[in-house]
Amino acid sequence: MTDGDAPLFKRIVIKLSGESLTGRGKFGIDIEILAGLCRQMKQLHHAGVEIGLVIGGGNIFRGLKASQGGMDRVTGDHMGMLATVINSMAFQDTLEKLDVDCRVMSAVRMDDVAEPYIRRRAVHHLKKGG
Repeated sequence: MTDGDAPLFKRIVIKLSGESLTGRGKFGIDIEILAGLCRQMKQLHHAGVEIGLVIGGGNIFRGLKASQGGMDRVTGDHMGMLATVINSMAFQDTLEKLDVDCRVMSAVRMDDVAEPYIRRRAVHHLKKGG
């Protein structure tokens, strides 16, 4: 998308695997990759596109792999969901430093770091631009 181009879509959902944040490492968050993704999202946002981001947590923890190693599957899945929120918080921090309003929402309640996911609230945030 170049300056002056009208966006093809008003609202999009971007689904990223947690592994997309690792760069050349095997785990964790590569800050340069995170920053690059956020700069691209900023361009879309400023073009008027409402963005919903869904991110996995496999760069931090893989629940299925842990359950195959003997960990309780539900415990592993919950740990994976926490890893997802960690990635979401990294995106939020980076986007806000680029002056892009951002909200983290989670189906797992953790009110100090994320809003509870409620579909209507999510759509409202998209329409408000943040």
